[in-house]
Amino acid sequence: MGKGEETRAAVLDRAVDVARRLGLNGLTIGSLAEQAELSKSGLFGHFRSKEALQLQVLAHARTGFEVAVARPALRTPRGEPRLRKLFDLWMDWDALPGGCPFVAASTEFDDRPGAVRERLVRDQRDMIDMIATVFRTGVAEGHFRDDADADQFAQDMYGVILSRHHYLRLLDDERADQRARHAFEALLHAVRRIPSD
Repeated sequence: MGKGEETRAAVLDRAVDVARRLGLNGLTIGSLAEQAELSKSGLFGHFRSKEALQLQVLAHARTGFEVAVARPALRTPRGEPRLRKLFDLWMDWDALPGGCPFVAASTEFDDRPGAVRERLVRDQRDMIDMIATVFRTGVAEGHFRDDADADQFAQDMYGVILSRHHYLRLLDDERADQRARHAFEALLHAVRRIPSD
């Protein structure tokens, strides 16, 4: 990686941190240049516009999610162990200062058409599809019922993650993690295959 690429990666790391706390709209090339101790014109050369910066921040955050959550989970044995690992790592990802940048961006762009929303929708669908795919491997492994709806499970699990984010971040509820884990266990219990005698 060359010096320019290292600088760009460092700036994007910082930008993701800002997006976690302030959302994508809280990012400006000027404020980011100041935080990264770079000239505004130098940073503009990397990103060209606020929208380009936002898109690259989402791409960088996705890479971070893949490294911290998706890839380690997919290295775990298939079925329920993999689903548990995915849930645990996702909770850790959202526990970082500021929380999940995708949740912050979702509230900003849910009703604003454009390239940033399109990218965010694609990323969110991919994350939800990952849950459904991991769940389907659990069905194939015999851990979950054949008639269990993978898409419903994915929505329910993602709902637990979003609810925990709200209770932890906004409501400052000290039982947010405990309640999220309880809800996740209830989801697993509802779909777990009952061994035949």
